[in-house]
Amino acid sequence: MEGKIIDIKGKKLYTAYSNLFENRPVLVFLHDSLGCTQLWRNFPEQLAAAVQFNVLVYDRLGYGKSYPMLTHERENNYMELEADVLNDLLGILGIEETILFGHSDGGTIALITAAKYPGKVKAVICEAGHIFVEDVTVKGVKDALQAYQTTNLAERLAKYHGDKVEMMVKAWTETWLSDHFRKWNIEYLLKNIKAPLLFIQGEQDEYGTLDQMEKTVSQVSGGTERFIIPEAGHTPHKEKPDVVLQKCADFINKAIYKMS
Repeated sequence: MEGKIIDIKGKKLYTAYSNLFENRPVLVFLHDSLGCTQLWRNFPEQLAAAVQFNVLVYDRLGYGKSYPMLTHERENNYMELEADVLNDLLGILGIEETILFGHSDGGTIALITAAKYPGKVKAVICEAGHIFVEDVTVKGVKDALQAYQTTNLAERLAKYHGDKVEMMVKAWTETWLSDHFRKWNIEYLLKNIKAPLLFIQGEQDEYGTLDQMEKTVSQVSGGTERFIIPEAGHTPHKEKPDVVLQKCADFINKAIYKMS
C-alpha cells in the first residue's frame, strides 16, 4: 500500500489506506508502543484479503514515518487523546464503518475508540491491550528500557523510526514507569463498548496478566470472545500468525453476519 502524510489538527501522520472492496468496512490497525506501520509486515493485508475488507494503517505522531512529537512528556490520558485523533482521521478519509485491530497500546486505543465513538466501530480485536497498570507491566517496561540501554535495540528501532527513537522511548518508558501513572485505569469506559469484542492474549505475555482480558470482557456491554494462545508472549500476531489470522477472520465474519 502506498502511503501519504495527512495533517490532523497540526499532527502530520503517515497513513496508508487500501480501498479495494466497494461498500465494505475498513480494518484499522493500531500499533503498539514501539511499533509502526512497517512493523505490521503483511499481517494487515493478509487479514483484509481473508475477509475482503478494506484496510487502513497509520503511524501515530512520533512513530515510523509520521512527524516527530513536540515533547516526550505525556498526559495520563494520552491514549484517550489518540482515540480522538483516530476519529478525526476516519472523518477526513470518509470512513464510517470500521473493525479495529489494536496491539498493546493500540489495543487500548481500540477499546477507548469503541467506547467513545460507537457509531463508527462495528467490532474490536484487542491483542494484549491494557486497562490498568500491573506490576508485570512495569517490569516489562523496565526490562525493555534496559535492553534499549545495553543492546543494539536503539539501532534496530532506528530502521523504522529514524531520529525519533530516543524521544519515542522516553515518552513510553517515562510515562509507564512514573508514580502518577500507576493509578491509570480505563475500566470506567468499558460499559460503553457495545461492539463485539475479541480479546487475544498470549499465555506468556510479559507485559500483562490474564486479568487484563478477564476484567475487560466482564465489563463491556457487547458480545465477547476470549482467545488465549499457549506458548505465546506479547505479540501473538507475529509469534503465531496463522492461528491469529484464522481466529480473527472467523470472528470478523461472524460479527458482520450478525450485523447484516
